[in-house]
Amino acid sequence: MANLGTVAQLLEASLDPRQSKQAETALRQEETNPNFSISLLQITASDAYAYNTRLASALFFKNFIKRSWTDEDGNYKLPLEVVAAIKQDLINLMISVPQGIQIQLGDAVSIIADSDFWERWDTLVDDLVSKFQPGNPAANIGVLTVAHSIFKRWRPLFRSDELYIEINHVLERFGTPFLTLFQGLDTYLEANKSNKEQLTQGFTQLNLMVKLMYDLSCHDLPPMFEENLSGIAQLLLKYLTYDNQLLHTDDDAESGQLEYVRAGIFEVLTLYVQKYGDEFQPHIQQFVESSWNFLTTIGQETKFDILVSRALKFLTSIAGMPQHAQVFQAEDTLSQVVEKVVLPNVSLRESDEELFEDEPIEFIRRDLEGSDSDTRRRAATDFLKQLNGNFEESVTKTVLKYIEHYLTEYTKSPQLNWKAKDTATYLFIAIAAKGVATASHGITATNSLISVTDYFQNHLAADLVSGDGVHPILKVDAIKYLYLFRSLVTKEQWQEVLPMLVNHLGSSNFVVYTYAAIAVERVLYFTDSQGQPIISADTIKPLAKDLLEHIFSLIQKDPAPQKVQENEFIMRCAMRVLIVIKEGVVPITDNVLKHLINITQVISSNPSNPRFYYFHFEALGAFIRYAAPANPDKLEQALYPPFSAILQGDVQEFVPYTFQLFAALLEANPSGTLPPLYQGLIAPILAPQVWESKGNIPALVRLLSSIISRGSQHILENNQLINTLGIFQKLLSSKTNESYGFDLLETVVENFPPATLEPYFGDIMQVILTRLQNHKTESLSLRFVRFYHFLCANDGKGYSADFLVQIINKIQDSLYVQLYLNIILPESQKLARPLDRKTAVLSLTKTLANSEAFATRYAKGWGFTCQALLKLLELPPLPASKDDVIAEHDVEDMAFGVGFTALVTIRPQVRDPWPDTGSDLKLWVGKYLKEADQKQGGKISGFVQERLGDQEKAVLGSYIA
Repeated sequence: MANLGTVAQLLEASLDPRQSKQAETALRQEETNPNFSISLLQITASDAYAYNTRLASALFFKNFIKRSWTDEDGNYKLPLEVVAAIKQDLINLMISVPQGIQIQLGDAVSIIADSDFWERWDTLVDDLVSKFQPGNPAANIGVLTVAHSIFKRWRPLFRSDELYIEINHVLERFGTPFLTLFQGLDTYLEANKSNKEQLTQGFTQLNLMVKLMYDLSCHDLPPMFEENLSGIAQLLLKYLTYDNQLLHTDDDAESGQLEYVRAGIFEVLTLYVQKYGDEFQPHIQQFVESSWNFLTTIGQETKFDILVSRALKFLTSIAGMPQHAQVFQAEDTLSQVVEKVVLPNVSLRESDEELFEDEPIEFIRRDLEGSDSDTRRRAATDFLKQLNGNFEESVTKTVLKYIEHYLTEYTKSPQLNWKAKDTATYLFIAIAAKGVATASHGITATNSLISVTDYFQNHLAADLVSGDGVHPILKVDAIKYLYLFRSLVTKEQWQEVLPMLVNHLGSSNFVVYTYAAIAVERVLYFTDSQGQPIISADTIKPLAKDLLEHIFSLIQKDPAPQKVQENEFIMRCAMRVLIVIKEGVVPITDNVLKHLINITQVISSNPSNPRFYYFHFEALGAFIRYAAPANPDKLEQALYPPFSAILQGDVQEFVPYTFQLFAALLEANPSGTLPPLYQGLIAPILAPQVWESKGNIPALVRLLSSIISRGSQHILENNQLINTLGIFQKLLSSKTNESYGFDLLETVVENFPPATLEPYFGDIMQVILTRLQNHKTESLSLRFVRFYHFLCANDGKGYSADFLVQIINKIQDSLYVQLYLNIILPESQKLARPLDRKTAVLSLTKTLANSEAFATRYAKGWGFTCQALLKLLELPPLPASKDDVIAEHDVEDMAFGVGFTALVTIRPQVRDPWPDTGSDLKLWVGKYLKEADQKQGGKISGFVQERLGDQEKAVLGSYIA
């Protein structure tokens, strides 16, 4: 058993920034003890330790489970008795620990459930239900937290038989006891309505029950819910309109359990209206009335924001149903809706202004289209858009009256009434825009009854031009308007507007210059229908030096690490400028280099904003890609120190990026030898522990491959080839990494002399064939086939079909024929990428022309090879089966973390190792076979006559002719 005292001390030390790194390393070493996870649970459970130590223990336990529960094939990595003990203790433990710790353990349960629920943990639901205690919210909160952490996994999933079997398994055991518990909670809340502590506990349980109601209904309406729909609707209505002074929070900005419960009920109602409208039909009207009353009476305090936005979402879904939308159609009703519900929630409040002044970055994130924060403004404009979609003419007419009114108010006194203009612009955007704004094009369809351009020219353009007299929020409105409607602004108009936007990058106001950066970045990204940039690179190149200098000075204005990386929008703008000017960066290399290195060093001490550093590393990638070929030595020397500092300091968030950038630096100068600085990198990146982190692997393979292509000689001299092949073997043993293993192997074959590799080939083949025998998948077969052809096509290095016949038959007599007929020939037709098909064509042609084994021993095989070659040249690729398409090392877009995110700016370039075949492969094949035939005194013509059918002779003849 691990020593609890030691583990607890290390956990405590991990909370202290000065010793956290060493403590975490020591804890990772403790992990090798099979009972380590049980020790963590004991510390988490024990009151003898401080709360923070217990919380750290629960957090470490969660991360340990994430790493160590199962391998990629779903087999347990821990001893079975430990697995059983964890499952047995976890639920009881969750019920007894404080809420902050419960959340961490709930996440751990969710991870375990991902792999085990429900087949390998079929007692879990019964366990949970047996722990329900009517009248004891404290115990129920733990149980329901576990349940929610498992069942919420269903929300984003697509329907499948497996999913429905799992949901039914849960509903059979959980559904009815859950409803009974709900009923019991109602009684409990009635009985404790004047006891603040019990009431708050009861509402915490109610909040979880409402979330679970959503989980259990997210795919289908559970039968027990349908049977009791009236009772459920009554309870939901009761707590939607429930109020109790004891549940009010003292702080106007802080939502309490009462707000969360009511917001959760609105979420359930929205789901029921959208998915189960027919069943829920009889109850809808009462909810519409109560939401209406609620929206017209609720205060402006920010603690109600989540509630107001969910209520508006509910009304938006009602407005989306033809049979209910009619309620809003009459003109006086519409005026009421706009006046009492839309306007109060679209208008700027004092709290919004405070946010604008005090937390500008938070203001931008909430305000920006496509952000997922629940703001009143967003929800109110969505509601208005929905109404406008139903009754465009009457809504437009009604809202235009209000817009006119606000604009008139503004002109009376622009200094005092600037908010009126802000409201008018928001209302205008709401009725002008149709459909959803896209990330690349913004809003593309608009209301034909009004003119987007006229509104801009008459009311907003002046705010962009004028100096200090205009309130900064109105400047932001004008910039945001351009940003949203960017695809409706013509190329000529952009030429006029761009200098103004660039000008606003010089604003002293954080939100103004950030919105200017957001708009400039999107315009530079934007292309017309022919795919041509709206703003040409030539327009930007003359401005680039000053523009970048200014952007970098904004980023580094406050040198504290968290301030430097707080504004990802500006970093993204710098990245876009570098991508657009391409080689235009070469004359300003020194300046840009200085800033990028400084930012890298500052944020390395404390990475805190994943979006910022992703854009920062993409900017570095673009810079390396376009500046390094002109100054390879200079960039290698300048960037080596900051990059190697990241690796030495083990800044985990940055390591995968750094490996990719190192690789790109080396690839920028392919003819160079390996500089001494990089020679020192080889040993550390061959060390097994670097390969433990899954997120490092794609980047490490790329870096190692770049080092091999420039430094194979150095690797040989230092006896590092054997370690490199060891890494190939490790990668091949895992389904996730096998394709990276082959990438590495192909680089080795390409860059080391055949005589050096010869002694290892038997073992390499043995490793691949064993893996094929035990874990054959289509992607593995295809990678093996691609590698086989890669070898046969590399005849210049002495590889060939005969070489492989010899190696494979050494492993097992006549194994080659089985492999060739069952895997290599049929799978070759599935190769989909043009370069892979070309390699296969070269390989098969060279086999027909040069192989001794196929000429003499495998006469039938010669015919089959020729058929396969003709199919490759004449037919499209066979589709790969759906369940196992080749993994094209993709990453989830922007799902950051310590995992691997590929840098798009330095995507590896596909290189054709056989450029001299010309573009017409059929012509090349004909010519190659004809020359071989002449050299061999007509031997190949003889094989064609003896071994092929008439049709094949004709096709092959057409190539040779």
